[in-house]
Amino acid sequence: MPPDAARLAETRSWLVKAASDLRAATYEFTATPPLLDDIAFHTQQAVEKTLKGFLAWHDRPFRKTHDLVELGHACVEIDSSLEPLLRRAAPLTEYAWKFRYPGEPEEPSHDEASAALTLAREVCDAILSRLPASVRP
Repeated sequence: MPPDAARLAETRSWLVKAASDLRAATYEFTATPPLLDDIAFHTQQAVEKTLKGFLAWHDRPFRKTHDLVELGHACVEIDSSLEPLLRRAAPLTEYAWKFRYPGEPEEPSHDEASAALTLAREVCDAILSRLPASVRP
């Protein structure tokens, strides 16, 4: 039986937003100087939204959260082969808030932001490879 239109649309909407976050993170490296704190934020957001898209596709409810550990556990319940990758991505959780407000820690280094973007792309690609082409952005 084909997936229902609502599930298809919800999954795709999460993945479109995730792709936009990856695009923003990539683009922000072109600024002079690069917007490293925003890059870190967008990498976390891309992974979060991709995981939520995966859960939506599998009709798994999730709460409003930025916690990649919580979302990762739910995804691993569906596909255990994701566990090593999602464990590596879990530390990106802190980028949802770490550099967003005055008085917080210094921005990430160029290498840290670059590694975060590489990891976010890896997670997004792994999830997209497990979903039908019809939901991909």
